[in-house]
This record gives sequence, structure tokens and C-alpha cells, in this order.
Amino acid sequence: MATLEEKIEETRKLGLQVVKEIEEDRLMTLSVGPQHPGSGHFRFTIKVDGDYIVYCDPDPGYVHRGEEKMCEYRNVIQNIPHLERPVIHDSNNITYSYSLAVEDLMGIQVPRRGQFIRAIASELNRQVYTLYWLAIYGIFLGHSTMFMWPAGDRELFIDLLERLTGARVTHAYNIPGGVRNDMPEGFKQRCLDHIRYFEKRLKEYEDIFYNMPLFRQRTEGVAVLSKEDAVKLGVTGSVLRASGIPYDIRKVEPYDVYNEVDFKVQYMKTGDSFARSYVPFLDMKESCNIMRQLLDKMPESGEVRTKLQPNPKGPPGEAYRRVESGRGALGYHIVSDGTPRPYRVKISVGSFRNLLALPYLLVGNKLADMPAVYWSLNYWPVEADR
Repeated sequence: MATLEEKIEETRKLGLQVVKEIEEDRLMTLSVGPQHPGSGHFRFTIKVDGDYIVYCDPDPGYVHRGEEKMCEYRNVIQNIPHLERPVIHDSNNITYSYSLAVEDLMGIQVPRRGQFIRAIASELNRQVYTLYWLAIYGIFLGHSTMFMWPAGDRELFIDLLERLTGARVTHAYNIPGGVRNDMPEGFKQRCLDHIRYFEKRLKEYEDIFYNMPLFRQRTEGVAVLSKEDAVKLGVTGSVLRASGIPYDIRKVEPYDVYNEVDFKVQYMKTGDSFARSYVPFLDMKESCNIMRQLLDKMPESGEVRTKLQPNPKGPPGEAYRRVESGRGALGYHIVSDGTPRPYRVKISVGSFRNLLALPYLLVGNKLADMPAVYWSLNYWPVEADR
């Protein structure tokens, strides 16, 4: 026969179970994506208690492409086209760090004019990516003008890249040894004209979107990521700089000719959703300044790539190089066994690292804040599912 204490304990457990069932019945589970057009083929599950998010579980993996494994079956040049696919609207940056790592492995020196041209292509693609991100952010918050303006102005930079590379979306332009071809005649002046026009447009973006009281109310003070927590979570790019850490790979680890360019690392200290949305805007301004300097300092003539033999190969070894992409630090760790094909390739992307902050920032905020918080993290699902 049970003692009084055992009966009390049994009653207590039964009571706790009833309370737990009541609490769980209060919660509603929602699946955001992967079919949602704004989630970008990415799914995260949230639970809400009334208007408040109390649980978030990111569930990536819906667009896995196996890029790293595919690299083992192609030589270092053949890998270029498929490595662009994880982030097709920033293809010059995702192949930039790959080319730098291969050049380190094989001891390849890129001609000086080629270094300038691929830095210019990198900055052009940074604008293309950021404008795409900003257009989606605008429509996420119901601001259709802020969808149409960036989407329209983005075409100017796509046109420039088409003239430079021969392709509008993925370019296969950065290759080990330099770039595939030289600039066409008149490209420099055309690029400067577009930059001059775009700088005027950025002022209009600020007036209609960033200074809009409704946008500020929805983002200022919402989902604050402190400097200390940003470091602990390991976020990168605009997410890290929005929390007060002026860290940019182009400054701390200059590659090619970035050490010859005078530019500021844009950052803010508030760490909220507004700061995370505003830092990429500041980056676009600074990128215009960088491109203007690159075009001015670039040699007027010279080779743009070091010609390699068919099936190039280097000695056994390994290399790691990274660049500052539109999402932050993007690096490649390549291991070579001395054959034309890489033995192993590992890609470190900014999106995957920034994803770690999503549950941390969403829990405790209202459901209506979810779009502004999620897209402020500058997360690109296809890149994370590499």
C-alpha cells in the first residue's frame, strides 16, 4: 500500500502533467517555408503563444546541391561553373576565394591588371546581391516600392557584368590565374556613369525606406544582438558589424589589390534589426567609393590572367583563403593530393553562420516581427545548403 508521501508525489506529477498539457494546448506550431516565397526554399518551425514566439527550430537542407563532393570529380578549372550555383547573384565572390586558394596551392601569380578587374567584378556583384536582398526585404515588410526600385537599379549592374563577362547571372569569370577576359572598350566610363547615377538613387532609398517612421518602428530596438553574443554565436558580415564590431576581410586580410584601396568598414553599435538592415545599405555606398578607386588605379594595359596548362595540378598540400562576400566571410579549404582534382573541398559560408542567430533573436519577439528579424540576418538558404 502506497504511503502518504508517495500519494502526494504521484498527485504532484499528475498535476504537472495536466499543467504541461494545458500549456502545450495554448501553443500554435507554424511552419515558415519551404514553399513560402520569402523563405527562399528554407523552412523553420516556430511556436507561438498568442502573439509571441516561444520556440524556433531552423530546418535547412531543402536545396542541397553537394557542391563540396562534386569538386572531387572535376579538375580545378571545371569546378568554377557549378561552384557559382549556391549563390548565383554573387557568383564572382563565391569563386573568388576558391581561385585564391587554388593559386596558393599551385604557386600562381595573378597579373596586376587581372587583380584589379576581378576586384571590380567582385564589387559589382556585391551591389547585385545586396540590391536583391533589399528588394526582398522591402516586399517582406509590405513596401512594394522598395521592391521595385532595387530590382530595377540592380539591372544596371547586371548590364555592366554582362558587358564584362558575357553572361547576365552566373559569369564563370573568376578563374585560377586571374579573369577569363579583359574589359571591353568603354567599360570604365560606362561603369563610372552607373556609379554616379546609383549614388543619387541611394539617397532616395534612404528617404523613402530607411527614414520611414513605420519601418523604424518595426526594426529599431527589435531583436537586439549584443557585441558579446555576436562573437559567441560566430556571426559574420553585416550581422557582425551591426553589433559594433568593424570586421571586414578586405581590411583584416587584404587580398589582391584591396590593400591599395582607401575605404571605411561600415558598422553600427545598436545591434537591432534596423542596424542589420542599414549596414548593407552603407556597404553599397562604400562599394561605389571602392570601385571608383579601382577604376582609377587600374593599369591601362597588361595581361589579365596567367595561362595554365590543361589539367593543371600542384604539389600535395592544403590551402585556406577567404573573401568578404555579400553575406560576410566566405572561405575555401582545399586539400590537394598532387592530382588535377582536389582531394577535398570545404566551403565556409556566411549564411550558415548567421543562421545560428535566428532562434536566439526570434524567441521572445512578436510574430509580426518575424519577417523583419529573419531577413535582417542576410541569410541566403541556397548558399547554406551547399
